Amino acid sequence: MIGVDLEEIEPLDLSNVRTLVGDIRESEVIQSIKAFLPYPADVVIADAAPNVSGVWELDHARQIDLARHSLRIATSVLKSGGNFFVKTFQGSTLDDFVRSVRQHFARIKLVKPKASRAQSAELYVLGIDLNNT
Repeated sequence: MIGVDLEEIEPLDLSNVRTLVGDIRESEVIQSIKAFLPYPADVVIADAAPNVSGVWELDHARQIDLARHSLRIATSVLKSGGNFFVKTFQGSTLDDFVRSVRQHFARIKLVKPKASRAQSAELYVLGIDLNNT
């Protein structure tokens, strides 16, 4: 398992866990992830979120940008048949992002966790069964 964050993550002292300090928007991060993985990943979970500004259109755009970079990582490191789970915010470009995910995965589900506040715009996109063609 590998985790990526902009800030140092406290070590878990587990031999199969590695953390990277990096920005998922930078292509070097994909190379670092690939260098760590002994084989393609089964799943990519992306819970990245921007620092919210309070300007909804800007925050939504930033969140979708992070989701798109997460999708790029997922399609680069997942095995055929792998799955992808990513945080998004509901808004004007969500449908376009979902269409992008649909191009790579056999099935798509939109998930609103019970733990998420009802008024929250947080929504997760689940891509099931990566098509590596």
